[in-house]
Amino acid sequence: MQAQEAVTVARGSGEARWWVGMLAEIKAGAASTGGALTLVEVTCGPGYQAPLHVHHREDEAFWVLDGRVTLHIGDARLGAGPGDYAFGPRDVPHRFDVGDEGCRMLFILTPAGLEDLILATSEPARSRTVPPPASEPPDLDRLGTIVARYGCELLA
Repeated sequence: MQAQEAVTVARGSGEARWWVGMLAEIKAGAASTGGALTLVEVTCGPGYQAPLHVHHREDEAFWVLDGRVTLHIGDARLGAGPGDYAFGPRDVPHRFDVGDEGCRMLFILTPAGLEDLILATSEPARSRTVPPPASEPPDLDRLGTIVARYGCELLA
């Protein structure tokens, strides 16, 4: 499949979802890129910690726009701030920890498709802000079953 037309998505646009404690704004996916990539802008609150997971279908790149994060990719521990980029190959477990200021970053995944996982494991954002804290911890067994359908695996 090949992209059929040029597309632009303005800041503050894209489908906004509350996804596992983050604001995720889907900027591009299979439909608009001919299956080439998924681009998601995420906003995380201070101290946010992503669970350890692995993608079996796509590579993932991280581009930090604001704030600071520590990326754990395989055995590497990488500090990143505004303008910094990191790459996580498929089949390599990874996670990230957000600094005291929170962060905003881009997830760039190739090939496209992870937007479907986001849609299946999130809810429409009621505002373009980080979601309020959950009243209960997530059901990791249920979440693990869903993400497995999209070639991902929760490891912790």
